[in-house]
Amino acid sequence: MSNTERPRDGGVQSVDRAITVLEILARRGEAGVSEVATELDVHKSTAFRLLGALEERGLVEQAIDRGKYTLGFGLIPLAGAVSGRLDVTRQGREACERLALEFGETVNIAVLQERWAVNVHQARGPATVLSYNWIGRITPLHCTSSGKALIAWLDSAELPPALKDALDQPERFTDHTLRDRAAIEAGLTRVRERGYATVVEEYEIGLNAVAAPIRDQTGGVVAALSLAGPSYRLPPERLDDLAPTVVAAGKEVSRRMGWWD
Repeated sequence: MSNTERPRDGGVQSVDRAITVLEILARRGEAGVSEVATELDVHKSTAFRLLGALEERGLVEQAIDRGKYTLGFGLIPLAGAVSGRLDVTRQGREACERLALEFGETVNIAVLQERWAVNVHQARGPATVLSYNWIGRITPLHCTSSGKALIAWLDSAELPPALKDALDQPERFTDHTLRDRAAIEAGLTRVRERGYATVVEEYEIGLNAVAAPIRDQTGGVVAALSLAGPSYRLPPERLDDLAPTVVAAGKEVSRRMGWWD
């Protein structure tokens, strides 16, 4: 082997190891230097140098208090067109837990699935009256704050047939549920204007909520972050007071997903 070939081969090996480090963190969620070294079958100093180089580029980040490494936000621009597939529950967990603790209510993240909003993450505050688990539960789009936030920015001409049917013939859950397509469209226009959605006992009597959109790198709405609680603690005027905080949390998660306003 010539001298000119050796640096190239060493460089290829370093690239291969760096990619493997990213794969390890993607699989494990987090790992320390020793764990990475063991999986790579290299000395700890080598693993430390690899992690340090990746950290400088923002591809990994370190939790100082635990000495563990996780994937970093520098990967988001590299993800490009697939950034919308990033794990919104992981990116939104911190914001949800903070809001739940601050206001004592239930905070959810929901995504759009055909004609439903599906809750994929939940954080419950200490003041929560009920311990109902919303994760995995499908809820209607026209009478929930998450549902309205998910569809308000969709082009009506491009709505899937199932979603059009759901809006043309909306199911009634309470006396406050909107059942007229024109009224629903007017409500969605207001959501776009204000930047957030609210519901006052439209889905369940005694349950009010406010939600904001979560966007991906393209600016498209990929999820909704909502704060919900009993109507006696969250009357309509309080929903509007809380809206800026919920919107800010939605933007925070959106930035973690690669979107910048």
